[in-house]
Amino acid sequence: MSKRDELIAKYAADLKEKCGVDADMDLLTKVTVGLGPSIYNADSSTVSGSDDKELATVKNNFLIKKLGLSEGDDLDGAIDSVMETYGKSNRNKYRAVVYYMLVKHYGKESVY
Repeated sequence: MSKRDELIAKYAADLKEKCGVDADMDLLTKVTVGLGPSIYNADSSTVSGSDDKELATVKNNFLIKKLGLSEGDDLDGAIDSVMETYGKSNRNKYRAVVYYMLVKHYGKESVY
């Protein structure tokens, strides 16, 4: 099993255990591959739910640029909702899991 496959399995387990979501493995794999080498870096592979700068990066670089959403789509509300679902007290929020849940939230699976 490759390192990427191990990470995808870890993300799927996180979705099930912490978020109560059965992962669409095909979509989770595509989201993970789309993140490129950032999934192997300890800092860039996670999202800090309490860091406004980090959340702004998720909003601007992922929701607006990648998914093509606009400011009027209640982006902050969606991010807050995902962070709440993932668990605010959970320190390790994997970027791939957060992005997967945002894709599902907006029904933007077609981007992948």
